[in-house]
Amino acid sequence: METISVKFYSLNYSDIKTYLAASIFIVGNLLFPQLFHLIPQGGITWLPIYFFTLIGAYKYGWKVGLLTAILSPVINFLLFNMPMHTALPIILMKSILLAVSAGWAAHHFGRISIPILVGVVLSYQIVGTLGEWIYVDNFFKAIQDFRIGILGMCLQVFGGYFLIKYLIRR
Repeated sequence: METISVKFYSLNYSDIKTYLAASIFIVGNLLFPQLFHLIPQGGITWLPIYFFTLIGAYKYGWKVGLLTAILSPVINFLLFNMPMHTALPIILMKSILLAVSAGWAAHHFGRISIPILVGVVLSYQIVGTLGEWIYVDNFFKAIQDFRIGILGMCLQVFGGYFLIKYLIRR
């Protein structure tokens, strides 16, 4: 696959564009999980709550990513009671890790590629799994994303690559 340069947008919290961009990705993170929850175990298999956080953070920086990472799971919980309250802290932690790692990678590398996205997804998942293990004190439960969510990680890498590539060319 070709490597494409990213026009990195570093939006500030004082800029209304930050909130507009984050709002679009939050809506995506509200609708996308609803689609996957129509499939039995679709949420834990496809990990849809992370998808637009990755896109927003990679394309518009960690600030948009962080707003998306925090508000998406909270609003989903308040509107749809998903994720379950017991999973909310873990999803928030992993979402924040994803926003920071995706924003950092876009800024550091200045381009998009499959290997970079693999690194982003593995970094937030590995650190997030360690945090989850500490939080739930159960290794088997903590590695759930690696046991069940491999398809979701692949969706983030490959779907994320093509969507970011599309947004870059716009």
